[in-house]
Amino acid sequence: MLLGKVVGTVWATRKDESMVGMKLQIVREVDVHHAEKDRFVIAVDSVGAGVGEIVLVAQGSSARQTQLTRDKPVDAVISAIVDKLDVSG
Repeated sequence: MLLGKVVGTVWATRKDESMVGMKLQIVREVDVHHAEKDRFVIAVDSVGAGVGEIVLVAQGSSARQTQLTRDKPVDAVISAIVDKLDVSG
Protein backbone atom coordinates (compact mmCIF):
# COMPACT_ATOMS: atom_id res chain seq x y z
CA MET A 1 0.00 0.00 0.00
CA LEU A 2 1.00 3.54 -0.65
CA LEU A 3 0.54 6.44 1.78
CA GLY A 4 -0.45 9.56 -0.12
CA LYS A 5 -2.18 12.92 -0.18
CA VAL A 6 -5.02 13.71 -2.56
CA VAL A 7 -3.84 16.73 -4.57
CA GLY A 8 -6.36 16.92 -7.38
CA THR A 9 -9.02 15.35 -9.56
CA VAL A 10 -8.87 13.94 -13.08
CA TRP A 11 -11.89 14.59 -15.32
CA ALA A 12 -12.34 12.15 -18.20
CA THR A 13 -15.64 12.43 -20.04
CA ARG A 14 -14.69 9.62 -22.44
CA LYS A 15 -13.57 6.42 -20.76
CA ASP A 16 -14.29 2.70 -20.63
CA GLU A 17 -18.00 2.15 -19.95
CA SER A 18 -17.21 0.09 -16.85
CA MET A 19 -15.61 3.18 -15.27
CA VAL A 20 -18.55 5.56 -15.73
CA GLY A 21 -19.36 7.18 -12.38
CA MET A 22 -15.94 6.53 -10.84
CA LYS A 23 -14.13 9.51 -9.32
CA LEU A 24 -10.45 9.68 -10.32
CA GLN A 25 -8.08 11.39 -7.89
CA ILE A 26 -4.45 12.46 -8.21
CA VAL A 27 -2.58 11.10 -5.19
CA ARG A 28 0.97 12.24 -4.41
CA GLU A 29 3.02 9.82 -2.31
CA VAL A 30 4.01 11.11 1.16
CA ASP A 31 6.25 9.79 3.92
CA VAL A 32 5.05 9.13 7.49
CA HIS A 33 5.64 12.80 8.35
CA HIS A 34 3.41 13.88 5.40
CA ALA A 35 6.38 15.21 3.41
CA GLU A 36 5.48 14.95 -0.28
CA LYS A 37 7.58 12.82 -2.62
CA ASP A 38 7.92 13.13 -6.41
CA ARG A 39 5.83 10.05 -7.23
CA PHE A 40 2.09 10.23 -7.88
CA VAL A 41 -0.69 7.92 -9.06
CA ILE A 42 -4.16 8.33 -10.48
CA ALA A 43 -6.51 6.29 -8.29
CA VAL A 44 -10.21 5.47 -8.27
CA ASP A 45 -11.75 6.88 -5.09
CA SER A 46 -13.80 4.17 -3.39
CA VAL A 47 -14.18 5.96 -0.03
CA GLY A 48 -15.13 9.58 -0.81
CA ALA A 49 -11.75 11.19 -0.15
CA GLY A 50 -11.22 14.88 -0.81
CA VAL A 51 -8.33 17.09 -1.81
CA GLY A 52 -5.87 17.49 1.06
CA GLU A 53 -6.71 14.22 2.79
CA ILE A 54 -4.10 11.56 3.59
CA VAL A 55 -5.14 8.22 2.12
CA LEU A 56 -4.02 4.62 1.58
CA VAL A 57 -3.80 3.43 -2.01
CA ALA A 58 -3.81 -0.20 -3.11
CA GLN A 59 -2.22 -0.94 -6.47
CA GLY A 60 -2.03 -3.73 -9.01
CA SER A 61 -4.40 -6.68 -8.71
CA SER A 62 -5.31 -5.58 -5.17
CA ALA A 63 -6.87 -2.44 -6.68
CA ARG A 64 -9.51 -4.63 -8.30
CA GLN A 65 -10.69 -6.17 -5.02
CA THR A 66 -13.14 -3.47 -3.88
CA GLN A 67 -16.84 -3.69 -4.59
CA LEU A 68 -16.57 -0.63 -6.86
CA THR A 69 -13.54 -1.78 -8.86
CA ARG A 70 -14.04 -5.55 -9.16
CA ASP A 71 -13.15 -6.72 -12.69
CA LYS A 72 -12.62 -3.14 -13.91
CA PRO A 73 -9.54 -1.77 -15.76
CA VAL A 74 -8.13 -0.18 -12.59
CA ASP A 75 -4.55 -0.23 -11.32
CA ALA A 76 -4.89 1.96 -8.20
CA VAL A 77 -7.71 2.55 -5.72
CA ILE A 78 -8.06 4.75 -2.65
CA SER A 79 -9.11 2.20 -0.04
CA ALA A 80 -8.92 4.25 3.19
CA ILE A 81 -8.79 7.80 4.55
CA VAL A 82 -6.13 8.05 7.27
CA ASP A 83 -7.31 9.65 10.52
CA LYS A 84 -4.06 9.36 12.42
CA LEU A 85 -0.54 7.94 12.17
CA ASP A 86 1.39 6.81 15.24
CA VAL A 87 5.10 6.74 14.47
CA SER A 88 7.64 5.85 17.16
CA GLY A 89 11.09 7.32 17.18
